[in-house]
Amino acid sequence: MINVLIADDHTLIRKGLKQILDDTPDMRVTGEAETGAQAIQMAQKSSFDMVLLDISLPDKNGIDVLKQLKLNNPEVPVLMLSMHAEDQYAVRSMKAGAAGYLNKQSAPSQLVNAIKTVASGKKYISGELAEQLANGLSQGYQELRHQALSDREYQTLCLMASGKKLSEMAKIMSLSAKTVSVYRARLLEKMNLKTNAEAIHYAISNHLIE
Repeated sequence: MINVLIADDHTLIRKGLKQILDDTPDMRVTGEAETGAQAIQMAQKSSFDMVLLDISLPDKNGIDVLKQLKLNNPEVPVLMLSMHAEDQYAVRSMKAGAAGYLNKQSAPSQLVNAIKTVASGKKYISGELAEQLANGLSQGYQELRHQALSDREYQTLCLMASGKKLSEMAKIMSLSAKTVSVYRARLLEKMNLKTNAEAIHYAISNHLIE
């Protein structure tokens, strides 16, 4: 039996995922979390075979939650779920320790297979992503500008693009406004952009926000 913890702040999505897994003979959902902090706490208190983790949680960035989960329980695989296109977050997630990445739109058809794959100790990526990566290699892979950013810089960029003010960004990231300003300056420099408006335009054009 594969015991699964689901971390997603959308009740309907959690119920949908739970229904799929509870209908599968060798799987069951034994924990549900609505926030990153709750997921970290539950994973420490109870034993799970794997975690289904939404990348967009209300209190913490999903990548930060992933890193903490892997720090606390390195042997428990984490499968990331997201509304974002795979080419935006998948590689970043896998570098941070995820065992796999699944777009929510394809989740119903691929979910069971993905869970079985990561629960057995293997990595899971969809056929679409594998094809994208293979095409990139055959064409001489070029890293997009935002892929050079650190996780904090990337989070700053996404929050900027979603219309958050500096004070709001600082609160969400649990950092001082001064520190967030440093991240903002760094990301502009790394991406060779001159203004916040250019950064926001880039993020929207590259579908970095939902």
